[in-house]
Amino acid sequence: MDMALMVPKVSIGSNGGTMPVIGMGTASLSPEAMLDAIRIGYRHFDSAFAYGSEQLLREAIAQALQLGLIKSRDELFITSKLWCSSSEKDLVVPAIMKSLENLQVEYLDLFLIHWPLRISIHEIPVPNEGLHPMDIKSVWEGMEECQNLGLTKAIGVSNFSRMKLEELISIAKIPPAVNQVEMHPIWRQEKLVDFCKIKGIHVTAYSPLGAIKTSKRNNQTVASNLVEEIAKAHDKTSAQVCLRWLYEQGVSMVPQSGNKERMKENLMIFDWALSREELNRFSQLPQHKTLQASSFLGSHDLLLEIEEGI
Repeated sequence: MDMALMVPKVSIGSNGGTMPVIGMGTASLSPEAMLDAIRIGYRHFDSAFAYGSEQLLREAIAQALQLGLIKSRDELFITSKLWCSSSEKDLVVPAIMKSLENLQVEYLDLFLIHWPLRISIHEIPVPNEGLHPMDIKSVWEGMEECQNLGLTKAIGVSNFSRMKLEELISIAKIPPAVNQVEMHPIWRQEKLVDFCKIKGIHVTAYSPLGAIKTSKRNNQTVASNLVEEIAKAHDKTSAQVCLRWLYEQGVSMVPQSGNKERMKENLMIFDWALSREELNRFSQLPQHKTLQASSFLGSHDLLLEIEEGI
């Protein structure tokens, strides 16, 4: 059976759009790995200007079309993100145009604000004078213009707290379709997910296995004794248990792997379920956020506020 057909789709936004519930993160994938993902059945790809992955995804799409793995770009769901250096109203449309040029596509399926920040000095780590609060109202007007111009089918955000979402919802003409955040069994985001469900905002989990890399050495979720115990009981991998847990929370997810076997395994989470008791046991896992913006942007009070959900 075509594995692409096995992946359920979720509704996002108010215009009837749908998105495959599991996608492929592209932050450190090669074009060859992305092509493998298309061959295996992935149709949802999560890219970003900041990842430098848009051009690489373009190469993979071109090869997939040439090989007949897909008939048209329309078979894919492509996400990209507005980087903080373009978090000003007049820079949003030029930013999406650059992403479209990088990808060589006419539209995105989803365009997200990457972080609720503005960066004016392009150095990593960012000096204190180069990091600023984002003017949510004006930047969102730029995002709405992108959708109104047909440059993207849906718009949303990433790394937005409940407080930031409330501010956005209060001024938005087009409400955000998606909030993409770190989420996994040891960073469960229950209050944020509940809030988003009430407001009709779909949640997508990035780093769904608890770390950017998924080796047991540095991945606390996959190494968790509880997850391993449940995986053994179902004859599944620990990663499959983590992804199934997310699916049962009603969220979508964008794991990343360049390993073909893991790619296949990560799609095989839809024909079995966790028991009520197993789901309850996940609440025993200690909470730990694995991605801190300060780890790559530098230590700033503004970042601490974002990480604390202010």
